[in-house]
Amino acid sequence: MKSFLVIGAGKFGHFVCQGLNAAGCDVMIVDEDESKLSDMLSYVSSAKIGDCTRKSVLMTFGVEDFDAAIVCIPEDFQDSLQTVDLLKELGAQYVVAVASTEVQAKFLRKNGADEIIFPDRDIAKRLAVSISNDSVFDFINLSDEYAIYEISAPKRWLKRSIIEINVQKNYKVNIVVVKSPKGTMAMPDAKYVFNERDHLMVLGRKGDIEKLI
Repeated sequence: MKSFLVIGAGKFGHFVCQGLNAAGCDVMIVDEDESKLSDMLSYVSSAKIGDCTRKSVLMTFGVEDFDAAIVCIPEDFQDSLQTVDLLKELGAQYVVAVASTEVQAKFLRKNGADEIIFPDRDIAKRLAVSISNDSVFDFINLSDEYAIYEISAPKRWLKRSIIEINVQKNYKVNIVVVKSPKGTMAMPDAKYVFNERDHLMVLGRKGDIEKLI
């Protein structure tokens, strides 16, 4: 079981804790405002009151023992920056921080953040991709170059198998999941035959996937 330290009990912090709890993870939430913690007790292992911009407070949590620390305080960038810096100083294994702009992300990385999340930007991109094309149902950005799209099976693929189409060679993408009325199949066999109601999780370069759809 993985363990996570979540700092900041705002809206984003709430959703992060709920998601981690649903995934079976051990979660500690920390915020200096006690009133924000009361409705989170059912889906976290522990809730602490404290100002995480103070080194003495962070030291009591054993930050080095968590698989990752997630700093969810985008409303106060100075506090976020200071918290990230202290977490790395105290030996945190992996630090994720929330940013609103590229400038904030730049400073957070300089202070030791291992990963930056842009919640508003990422949600807007996913919405734009899915709503602009009827064959796209979801979008996960992996990097500037790669992504995973959930798409309907292209009509020209129907009643044909993965190996027959030679998907990887001809389209330069990988089918990582097939969702069909019969169930979900990860890493489908090359002999799998596509059907009209299939949803495909396709991994590849964004340009190649966009050509496909």
